[in-house]
Amino acid sequence: MKRLLPAPLLSALLFVVWLLLAQTLDPAHILLAALLAVVVPWFTERLRPERPRIRRPLVIARLAGAVLWDIVLSNIEVARRILGPESAITPRFVWVPLELTDPHAILSLAGIITMTPGTLSAELSPDRRHLLVHAFNVDDEAALVAQIKARYETPLKEIYQ
Repeated sequence: MKRLLPAPLLSALLFVVWLLLAQTLDPAHILLAALLAVVVPWFTERLRPERPRIRRPLVIARLAGAVLWDIVLSNIEVARRILGPESAITPRFVWVPLELTDPHAILSLAGIITMTPGTLSAELSPDRRHLLVHAFNVDDEAALVAQIKARYETPLKEIYQ
């Protein structure tokens, strides 16, 4: 089975996404979705030399909830700042020291930061020990770093390490 479907989650995702994009359950589209779900992972498998090792899958749900909540709150905060006086906005670049060592965990952290309105992952240091984050409004750099580490990095450490 592993040879037929080297990445079963990717196959399932491709199948579902194709049908959602096609917006039909026509037999031809179901067949094409199944074909893509089998063939694409075959060709992309050698591009993924290292697979992530997820240790605590239940923590993923807790982290997803926190990220979704933060996205909602950040949207409100960014809208409030944009509609207010420009002098109330203090954008900054902040280096966040990382305890994460797994490349998948670092990538996940960078993605979470970028998805949250008002923040953007800008650069990873060559030694992978610091992540440069641009924040739309920073009153206290230490508080921003502490929030990123507590809300995102700590659960990612549980998930990947």
